[in-house]
Amino acid sequence: MQAEEEGEEPSSCTTIMDPWSLFLYGMKAPMTREKYRGRLAKFFDFIGLTVGTMKERATAFTERGKRQPDWVFVCVLRFAHAQKERVRNGEISPATLRNYIKAVKLFCEMNDIVITWKKITGGLPKARRFADDRAPTLDEIRRIIEYPDRRITPVICTMLSSGMRLEGWNYLRLSHIKPIELDGKIVAAKMIVYAGDPEEYFTFITPEAYQALASWMKFRNDSGEDVTSNSWVMRDLWDTKKGCIQHFVTIPKKLKATGVKRLVEDALWTSYSLGLC
Repeated sequence: MQAEEEGEEPSSCTTIMDPWSLFLYGMKAPMTREKYRGRLAKFFDFIGLTVGTMKERATAFTERGKRQPDWVFVCVLRFAHAQKERVRNGEISPATLRNYIKAVKLFCEMNDIVITWKKITGGLPKARRFADDRAPTLDEIRRIIEYPDRRITPVICTMLSSGMRLEGWNYLRLSHIKPIELDGKIVAAKMIVYAGDPEEYFTFITPEAYQALASWMKFRNDSGEDVTSNSWVMRDLWDTKKGCIQHFVTIPKKLKATGVKRLVEDALWTSYSLGLC
């Protein structure tokens, strides 16, 4: 099952009986599955379980864990202690440490491996309940959108205006954004976030954000892409020097939330390195 190995949710009930698939089934959001997969992999690496695919490693851990729950407890305790040292050294935050443990705990709970988790979590440093962040200033926003990628302006304007999370880009199509006009002038746009998902909701964006998105879609259409209401709002880049119309014979690929995250991070790092932010 290649999809399961890559971290996607199993497609049918017949595929969720193995430990790895049960673990994936325990998470709703694709981004959560991706993060927890990586954290569990780090745990397996730490305890020396490095041979085979994640599915094979998960099965091996579960089989031994059910026979020897004390072994699991020692493994998790050692792992937690090692991560506490990283917190003391400033390598990771207490919140990151707890997220590592959450991934291991979910795996054990989904596979009926019983250990006393209070003994593990009781010794973990407390994580702050609030984020150490703030809204960007107008000057910082201006600097970031100077990054030489046409997608950065619509991405930044849309997220700042709508308040949606990164994962929203995994669902956002052009049909989910509708302009609102007053006296013949666009004054806002209604946007559906997580369309088709149980967490679906709607929000609004400013006319400036809508115009940034409209400009991006127009550029794609002018470049030869057959933009429709079903088109993903964010997509991969293409080499316009090779001839746009010929290039668009291939199907544009959606830029997922992870890609949007990298794009914003690249823009931020560039701004900081140049002393712009």
